Amino acid sequence: MRIYEPHKPTFHDQNPFDALVDSVYASLEKAGGPNLQAVVSEGGRPSEGGTEASVGIAETYYRILINHVKNGIPKRSGAIEAYLFAMFDENGMDGNEVERHFCQFSADKQPKYQRSFN
Repeated sequence: MRIYEPHKPTFHDQNPFDALVDSVYASLEKAGGPNLQAVVSEGGRPSEGGTEASVGIAETYYRILINHVKNGIPKRSGAIEAYLFAMFDENGMDGNEVERHFCQFSADKQPKYQRSFN
């Protein structure tokens, strides 16, 4: 009689971001593309428009994301190419108020927070 034992990974995801990117790499490997590089095409956090939205929280999110992608993830070391969403708030955008405030600059082109990409 054979008992199923699930595979135990040798890496440890520390957060949902790592788990998501690791799962993309695992899928690429299984599909025969172990040398392909994943790109995080959009990362962001609203700075206003909702109860859990503030400039301080958004600034912290972006700072942590920028520092984190420089080091890679458990499954792959090295920097991950990632893009921040987006440049300028869209005050005229239809829909939920929070959707208008995911950007790095306010609609009048003033920076919302200081940031370093070094």
